[in-house]
Order: sequence, then structure tokens, then C-alpha cells
Amino acid sequence: MAQNKTWRARRIGFMHQLHARRAARTDVKTAFRIQPEPRTIGLVTRGQQLLAGEFLFSGLRINKPNHPIWDIARDHDAVADEIQECRWLDDLAAVGDEHAREVAQNWVFAWIERYGDGRDGGWTPGVAGRRLIRWINHSAFLLRGQDKATATRFFESLGQQTLFVSRRWKTTEPGIRRFEALTGTIFASLSLDGFEHCADPAIAALSAECQSRIDAGGAIETRNPEELLEVLSLLNWSAISISQAGRGLPVPISDAIGRIAPTLRALRHADGGLARFHGGGSGVPGRLDEALALSRVKAIPATGLNMGYARLHGGRTTLIADGAAPPQGQASADAHAGTLGFELTSGRRPIIVNCGSGARFGEEWRRASRATPSHSTLAIDGFSSSRLGAPVRFSGAAELLSNRPDIVNGTIGPAATGSKLELSHDGYQPSHGLTHARTLQLSVDGRTLTGEDILITLNNEDEAIFSRTQMRAGIHFSIRFHLHPAVEAQINADQTIIALTLKSGEVWRFDHDGAAKFSLAPSIYFKNGHLNPIATQQVVLSGTAMSYATRVRWSLAKTQDTPDVVRDLVQADL
Repeated sequence: MAQNKTWRARRIGFMHQLHARRAARTDVKTAFRIQPEPRTIGLVTRGQQLLAGEFLFSGLRINKPNHPIWDIARDHDAVADEIQECRWLDDLAAVGDEHAREVAQNWVFAWIERYGDGRDGGWTPGVAGRRLIRWINHSAFLLRGQDKATATRFFESLGQQTLFVSRRWKTTEPGIRRFEALTGTIFASLSLDGFEHCADPAIAALSAECQSRIDAGGAIETRNPEELLEVLSLLNWSAISISQAGRGLPVPISDAIGRIAPTLRALRHADGGLARFHGGGSGVPGRLDEALALSRVKAIPATGLNMGYARLHGGRTTLIADGAAPPQGQASADAHAGTLGFELTSGRRPIIVNCGSGARFGEEWRRASRATPSHSTLAIDGFSSSRLGAPVRFSGAAELLSNRPDIVNGTIGPAATGSKLELSHDGYQPSHGLTHARTLQLSVDGRTLTGEDILITLNNEDEAIFSRTQMRAGIHFSIRFHLHPAVEAQINADQTIIALTLKSGEVWRFDHDGAAKFSLAPSIYFKNGHLNPIATQQVVLSGTAMSYATRVRWSLAKTQDTPDVVRDLVQADL
């Protein structure tokens, strides 16, 4: 099997090179039919870092002012595709001043000189599709002040890359990469004169992907909220391009947009950011609002779980928890072992978070961030609720998840004072005979969250496994509550209560029933736009399971002198 995959991968690579050179030799005369508007959003902080010579790509950090970005791509294969797709254009455009424009122009036109003949890197359909979207989005930024000859070469390269992607998109893996390649093809072919014929097959293929890759509830296989936002953005851009070209929007595309938008609303915290699960971040500020506005879908989320996530809300408080099995197979390449983890936000201030994805900061951080202790849930010491399997060659990523929980339950219902979420998973049953059950109850005014975590055996077989495993020492566990870096935590003198102070002035009190050891420990928060992981803290309830049922109760509540509504004018540092 591995040899077949090796042969197939080599053949696909050879055909990419063949089609790239063929496209690059094509004499193209084109221009924009309609001047496109920029639709992708970047981060000013990342743009400023690039301008200062601070490069950070998937764990590779280089500090070299005025260093050619294409030399980095040449010298470091692991980050070459990330550089070649030109997402950094979003960040430079976000800065938007003359220096940023000059650097963006130099890098793009240097790409044309170095790679435009199709004989080197960057000529794979997924990468080229993402590059086309960025070049077209920021074309006014790139062409400002350029002479006619430079503009002509720019359009010629756009046309050549469009020909290449339109011929090779079928070789991309189904999922986000294929959505990107198809959107790049549609976006470019309907924006450029003389390429309309490339659009029809891509539109038909995108319709088919919408039917096969987006389920009836608006979910995707990876269960990555930020990736779902990316899919919605791609579909929105395709829909706009199709409509502006005077064509009717295929029903499968419009229906997919209609299914995704309510699901994303369910995955949005009160601060406007996305829940951070399975490799996804909170999203670039404003990106989610823009995508929902462009979708023109006003529908509210379905009751119950959305893409496997449960959302409780009361007053100004939102809680989002992972209540479904992790992705499996290839879809788990970036997935995390965070089953039953949750995040909590008050107003626009996150309180409890997951650590997020460490992929941007290198392979060690990436692995650590995927483990259960990096999530706000219970972990048995030395074990994750899902395990990372051996590296899979040709998978396009690192380890896939293995030994996943077979049974994961999540139900939302009313409670006497608000709403209640009941969760459970059997990820520790094969190894320890234990099922983790969690109950989360949020008051109707959002001022109080009460929780209960239970490790329990469910039958005689479980009891036998538990007895063999625990022997005399018991089974050690930790329940972690990772705090957002902007939260100031202070434990009282007898170490029974922790006060959490938000920058808004709100004060929350974390309490517990004494069944576990209470502590405040260091933690890490991963955020795009930062050159290093951010130090923060975590509340930890640790204990030992000695019997067939171990129960820990805890609560998080606003202090009595904290008003229901706080005028929050302080700008967040993170």
C-alpha cells in the first residue's frame, strides 16, 4: 500500500510539473472584467512583524530584516507551501501603508520572476488556488503605481495560474483544500476576461462538494469551527463571483451556505470569537461577522448539538462544550483529544479557554496542544481521552487520532435555575474501566456555572479493569480549567477559593467541594498574531480514584458586588 501511495504521489507531482510548465508557456492576454473588492482580512500585528523581518511559519522563526521571503521558501521545505499561498498578503494589506504596499509588491513580482515559468515550487492546485484568491483580492493594492508592462505581466501570471488550477483541482484531497482550489478557479475565471469556460466545471464540482462534504446540519468532518468559517467564506466568495457574472447560483451552494451559517452562530461566543476546538482558533477579528453578513442567512441555530458542540447561554455569559466523538481517519489529522472540554465567556471577556492549536509554534507545541491536558476537561494522568497514532506517511499532516471514545453523549435540557448540559465519554474505559461524565449548569442570568465531574464504572467488566489498573495506588486524575491570559487569578490564604478578575472589572469566584486538591498552576495560550505562546494560568482540581465512582463538584460565580452589566471600555491586550 505504501509503495502504491509513493508511486501515486510521485506521478501526481510529475503531472503538476508538466501542467505548470504547459500553463506558464501559454500566451495570455487578459484583464479584469470587474475590478474585485478585497474580501480577505488579515492581522495588523502579523503584518507589522513581517515588515520588521520577524517571520513565523509553522514553527520556523527567523528574524532577518529585509530578508527575501522566497529565500525562506527555498531553504525550508516544511514551510514552503505556507509561504507560497500568500496569505501574508492579507496581513500586509491590513497594515496598508506605503511601506507595506512596497514590500507586498516586491514579494509578489519576485514570485513571478522566480516561479512564474512553472519550473519550481508553488505549483500545486491547492496552494495556487489560495494564491489566486489573495492576488485578486489585493490586486488594487499590488498594482497601485505600477507601469503598464508590470501590470501586463501580473495579469499574464494570473491567467496562467488559473489555467493550471482549472486543470488540476481534481487531484486535491477532498475537504478544505479542494474547496480552496475550486473557489480559486471560480473566482479567477469569472474575474478575468477570456476564462469563463474554466468556471463551469469548477462550479459543478463545488456543488458536488457541498452535497458530499457538508452534512444536513451544516457540519464538516474535521469539526474544526475555524475551518467551517473558512468554508463559508469560500462559498460566499464563489456565490458573489457567480452572481456578478450574471449566472444563477446553483442550489447545492446556496443550500450549503444556508446550513453552515446557523451552525457558526452556535459556535460563536459572546465576544464574537469562535470556540477553539480541534485545531481551530477564535478567528481573525471581524471575519465571522463578515461571513455571516455576506451569507444573508438569518436562521438561528438548531436546538441541541451543532457540529457536535453544545452551547449554553444566560445573560451575557456563553459556554460552548465538545459533546461528540472526535473526528476519525484523515479528518483527525489536526484534531484534538479535548472531548467534554468547554470554554466560557462573559460579555467580550473570555474566562475559561482551551489552550488552542500550537501548530504555528512547532511540532512539539503542536503535539502538546492536541493532548487532553491542554483542554478544560478531566484527564487521567499520563493519558489522553484519544491517543495520537503513529505518523502516517503521505497524509499531509502528522499523527491521526486513534483509540478514540466509542460512545460520547451530549444532551441539553432545562434546569431549575437555567439550562443544563449532560455529557459523557468512554475514552478511558478500555484502559481504566472508567467513563467520564460531566454535568454543567448555567443560571438564567449567567452569573453562576456549577459543574460536576464523575469517573465511574458501568458494569462488571469495567470494575475488573479498574481493579487491575488501580491496585493500591489508585488512578490519578486532574480536572483543568485553563484561564485566558487577560484573567488575573488569586488564590486565598487557605487555598480553597480562587478569585478571577477580568479587565472589565468583573470578579468571579471559583469554588469546589473539597473532594480534590485545589491549585493554581502555569498554563499556555496559543494565539495567531503572536510570535511566542503566551504564558497564563490554570485552575487544577486533582485527585485519586480509589472506588468505582469518584465525584468532584465545583462552581464558578460572579461575586455579589459584581453588577449584571459592566460597562466594558478597556481594550483587550490579547
